[in-house]
Amino acid sequence: MMSTNIKAQKTDLFKWGELAPIPDPFGFAGSFAGISNNALIVAGGANFPDGGAPWTGSKKVWTDKIFVLDHPTGKWKQIAKLGQPLGYGVSITYKNELICIGGSNAEGHVPSMFGINYYPNGNVEFEVWPDLPTKLANACGAVVGHTLYIAGGLLVSDANSTASVFLSIDLASQNPKWTKLETWPGPPRMLSVAGSLNGSFYLFSGTDLEDKNGAAHRKYLKDAYAYTPGKGWKKLADLPSPVVAAAGPALAYGKNELLVFGGDDGVLADNASTLKEKHPGFSDAILSYQIITNKWNIAGHIKTHKLADAAENPNKSLWAPVTTTSVSWHGDLVFPGGEVRPAVRTPRVLVAHIKTSPLINKDTNGIKK
Repeated sequence: MMSTNIKAQKTDLFKWGELAPIPDPFGFAGSFAGISNNALIVAGGANFPDGGAPWTGSKKVWTDKIFVLDHPTGKWKQIAKLGQPLGYGVSITYKNELICIGGSNAEGHVPSMFGINYYPNGNVEFEVWPDLPTKLANACGAVVGHTLYIAGGLLVSDANSTASVFLSIDLASQNPKWTKLETWPGPPRMLSVAGSLNGSFYLFSGTDLEDKNGAAHRKYLKDAYAYTPGKGWKKLADLPSPVVAAAGPALAYGKNELLVFGGDDGVLADNASTLKEKHPGFSDAILSYQIITNKWNIAGHIKTHKLADAAENPNKSLWAPVTTTSVSWHGDLVFPGGEVRPAVRTPRVLVAHIKTSPLINKDTNGIKK
């Protein structure tokens, strides 16, 4: 559960609303999401299309669909398909292009990196970028200046250990290539939250894997690190609680603050198959990391609204999602779809209206006061 010994801000920074739901009855988790030509794009991801769960014998199914929303008041339309069903990779917006890195599908993990360019006439073009040096899914990433950093993840779907991987690529180079870098001074991990601010890359939380009765078992982490090119890694103050699979990247708010939205703290992780539809969902806390003071506090809460029939009809209620991407669009922060309790996706699209009239930093998905 969320620690109560950290300071909470008096005023929430956001006013919450929703965009049109993604046109799928169940929605998707692990989708790629970003901006191209001022349109919001959501591509790929996975769900349980029969409405089931692993404990009912249902199988996860990946999608290759690409959806686009031209305007916040508009409706989604399906515009094209990926080359294959894919999800659970890293997505970033860079220079008017949604770039998708790594991911997985029913056949396993992939090393691919490609860009999606959408045009107002409805045309879609794919740009080929250099493949990752290894197959990788469930990683995190963020852009610092013109350099993309990728951290952690899983190399294969049935791995019994997480990946100690830290990679970079100069997106502005005429001949971009991946570079392997020294990893952070802590355990390997997946499903972490990345961030970018003031020329540094940030790595928050995640989960490692450990052996428990002969099976891989998640070990939830709350450590944090910053990497500065030329200076290396620095350990930061621990988070008050793990934020596994929280929407990423973290929001750069102002000059010295990073915000992390929700996440799984792991308290109920071992009881998911027992709780089933009675699972209360994931954390709705918005954690703020103050760079100058190296301290964490609670900056507010993601809006949730759980109705009396939330167990049976989860998508009529509003939950805090995980395994989704945070996307800055029209001055707001958008959370398209995601997982709202174990095995349950949502087609609903949350949007946080920022109350301080900020400016958008397109390269870092950040907000400047």
